[in-house]
Amino acid sequence: MRPLLTIFSLLLASLCGPLPAAEPASRPNVVLIIADDQGYPDYGFMGHAEIRTPHLDRLAAQSLVFPRGYVPSSLCCPSLASIITGRYPHQHRITANDPPAAAGQEKAGRGSSAALVARWNGALDSAATLPRVLARHGYLSLQTGKWWHGDFTRGGFTHGMTTGSRHGDAGLAIGRDGLQPIYDFIRDSRPRQKPFLVWYAPMMPHTPHTPPEALFTKYQARTDSPHLARYWAMCEWFDQTCGELLGHLDREGLAENTLVLYVADNGWVQDPARPKFVPKNKTTPYDFGHRTPILVRWPGKVAPRRSTALASSIDLLPTVLAALKLAPEPGLPGVNLLDDQAVAARKQVFGECFTVRSQTLDDPAANLLWRWSTDGRWRLIVPRTWQAAGALQTIPADSYLTPDLRETLVAAQPLLFDVEADPREEKNLAATHPEIAAAMLRQLDAWWKPQAHPRTP
Repeated sequence: MRPLLTIFSLLLASLCGPLPAAEPASRPNVVLIIADDQGYPDYGFMGHAEIRTPHLDRLAAQSLVFPRGYVPSSLCCPSLASIITGRYPHQHRITANDPPAAAGQEKAGRGSSAALVARWNGALDSAATLPRVLARHGYLSLQTGKWWHGDFTRGGFTHGMTTGSRHGDAGLAIGRDGLQPIYDFIRDSRPRQKPFLVWYAPMMPHTPHTPPEALFTKYQARTDSPHLARYWAMCEWFDQTCGELLGHLDREGLAENTLVLYVADNGWVQDPARPKFVPKNKTTPYDFGHRTPILVRWPGKVAPRRSTALASSIDLLPTVLAALKLAPEPGLPGVNLLDDQAVAARKQVFGECFTVRSQTLDDPAANLLWRWSTDGRWRLIVPRTWQAAGALQTIPADSYLTPDLRETLVAAQPLLFDVEADPREEKNLAATHPEIAAAMLRQLDAWWKPQAHPRTP
């Protein structure tokens, strides 16, 4: 009987055209792994001499790898918002980690007013986020780890761990205290015959750097700096949790039908002398703050290889939609990373840095510090033009502006670095290569040129 049905189905297809698209239950699952404050060189597969990341190395060996991936913002909250919306911070309007400070009002959470916190928490309520788009097509979705906008449902997740606090509350236990919430979610989704999305964004290797003692001891033998040893150990601990998650997909027979994507939310360079990062790092416009490897794994569908092309975290959402054969969301600025032609056509990636605490929720440009672009070799940094006398003095201390970074804003002159020859970006070549700086500035302005005006206090 079955062969007759097969012949009938083939005959029907030849007469009536292609069969309808697959039902949601047959669509692939999606797992998004997001490292928190990890430098782009700090993996085995990226060539680090000391840090061991065997599980992520294995994932990279099975993936389409973009070693020159970037995030548009080097700060946790706006970077995560760009990943989940596929849009730049000046588009989704989440430019900082916190809403403006309360001014002459009763303070609420985060040192802001209750009204501003409510607006901040609702910033993604109507956005076409990845979980919200996938929900239209039958997907269940789970939020774990870092999340900055109140209850997980505000991002469109159907399930989650975070219910209200600044950057994750109960969700921050994921990874450090095991992965059971993810295992339970996957188990419960199977009887419902629905594909799933998992957002795994643990606060790792983010501070506090409190690795298991055995890992700390292991890396103490490799460096004289206890601060480096703790950070390196955190990277391996995070890798172990990734191995647990990927191993669970294998054990449950889900790996073949699961699209796995990997990115870090921003960079990190550990200060060997102190328990903090060095200046040219996260929150800044430099390469080490924004660069991250980006991985895409889908066994049998995406051929493992290493690409020399540029990639951005804004590409993850359009890549997922294209892989799932879903219509693209209108106006997305990213490209499908599985489309070699589209990836090759990109010549630069862009980004922006803002104050760590938002100065206003109404105008992204009023919070701006720098814009930047890179073609992989050259990196252009354009400071904001400050017109109001004394405006720099109103930048809050939590913006981490070192004297040299503040000087870039005072001078208001572009910076140009050859990051291949000068990866630490110590020699400004804007005056030496004005034609390169001018050409990149034209492209940067075509991407986004905010109106020059005094920042709103």
